[in-house]
Amino acid sequence: MSESESVHDEWPSAQEKAKNIAQAKALGGQAEQGGLRFSAYLPPELAGWLLGLIEKGIFHDPSEAAFVIFGKYRDLEPHADLRRELLSRSLQASMDDPRPGIPAEEVLKKLKERRPLQEPAEWKK
Repeated sequence: MSESESVHDEWPSAQEKAKNIAQAKALGGQAEQGGLRFSAYLPPELAGWLLGLIEKGIFHDPSEAAFVIFGKYRDLEPHADLRRELLSRSLQASMDDPRPGIPAEEVLKKLKERRPLQEPAEWKK
């Protein structure tokens, strides 16, 4: 299964979850010594947003963006009250959006049908 397919498939099975947990545990020591390198698929909207930030000079490349964004997420982890406030504001902004809503069934159907139209672009150093 390719990375782009995994983003669009159903939630992982219990077996897949157990495999991922085992792999994370197995890589833990090595990651503590030398870090972790991985690839990630970004859907078109998120990829465009990230590339726009790179074009503006906010980030040097996707790796730097991931480093900064993961760090900010980690920094927020112990602050449940702030995370709840951010979620609350995001939900309120969605409810205040004047555009017509989309029924959940339609959103789920679109997510299941969604496939990249072409091979994803790949950042190379």
